[in-house]
Amino acid sequence: MQIIERTQVFNGHYKVNQLIVQDGDQQLRREQFAPGKAVAALVYDTARQVYVLTRQFRIGPEADILEIAAGMIDGNEAPETAVRREIHEELGYDVNRLEEIVCIWPSPGTSSEEITVYYAEVSHKTGAGGGLAEENENIEMVELSWEALAAEPLRDAKTVLAVQWVRLRE
Repeated sequence: MQIIERTQVFNGHYKVNQLIVQDGDQQLRREQFAPGKAVAALVYDTARQVYVLTRQFRIGPEADILEIAAGMIDGNEAPETAVRREIHEELGYDVNRLEEIVCIWPSPGTSSEEITVYYAEVSHKTGAGGGLAEENENIEMVELSWEALAAEPLRDAKTVLAVQWVRLRE
């Protein structure tokens, strides 16, 4: 398959492209959700020995979701810079140690979104967290022991992936 035409058909909070794809003798029309590149991190407070996650309303499932801290990469920002910024904005922590887990396409059949997932260790808060008012974020910080986190019925893919990564290292 080869993309022969790309047209942006929606440019709002997110973008949607329409692609014309050549597949042998036929041309197929496909829509592509194009939100950009993102970062996410499972945050562990080494001083208090708790994992710190977020709970916030998400449009996709139309519900409050427990998930790891996450956000979009701004322009040419490095993923490591973006994840440190997001952790501080959402949880109020500066990062002591950061380890990349994986870079994934969470839904490659319909979306060009790419998420770099990290494990982050922190030890002291330097900000309030909760998200940015100008971004209309209303983020609740949730602290969980490993036992409580492992027992959570998680449904967010990046969060499941990060928790499984920790579980494999036990």
